[in-house]
Amino acid sequence: MATQNIDPTNQGSSNKPVEGQGCSSKDNHSVSKRLQKELMTLMMSGDKGISAFPEGDNLFRWKGTLVGPEGTVYAALKYKLSLEFTSSYPYSPPTVKFETPIYHPNVDQFGNICLDILKEKWSASYDTRTILLSIQSLLGDPNNDSPLNVPAAELWPSQAAFKKTLLEHYEKEVRSKETLD
Repeated sequence: MATQNIDPTNQGSSNKPVEGQGCSSKDNHSVSKRLQKELMTLMMSGDKGISAFPEGDNLFRWKGTLVGPEGTVYAALKYKLSLEFTSSYPYSPPTVKFETPIYHPNVDQFGNICLDILKEKWSASYDTRTILLSIQSLLGDPNNDSPLNVPAAELWPSQAAFKKTLLEHYEKEVRSKETLD
């Protein structure tokens, strides 16, 4: 995963991009405008099991939610994601990570996602909705040729065993969260 220069001054609820060095306010304005349009598209889409909203007033940091697609081992399980957009968006992809721990062949223990459209196959024509739908689709159709979680990739062919391990991880996370609340 590519390293990022996080702007340490991007605290609170400003509309500064995550990577703020060397960008003009005109660039920020066009990115903000694009993100506002994407938010409206996402809200009006009616897609089941995906949602995302800016974190406070900061259009460059979003919180997303994904529900596992029906007919998969992830059906009805709910996951939270973070999306961070840069001043070069949409010409470079946002950084998207699972905040809810997930047991999946293409997601590591830190929530990093191995998905080609978030890396080398990125296109400026993609939007937040496309990203969320692609990640949701990845849940039921992982790329075992490029795993970040090798044990999960090895277990994937046995769906019954995979689901058992998945649910153990998920329930452990839910119990852990309840303890913190």
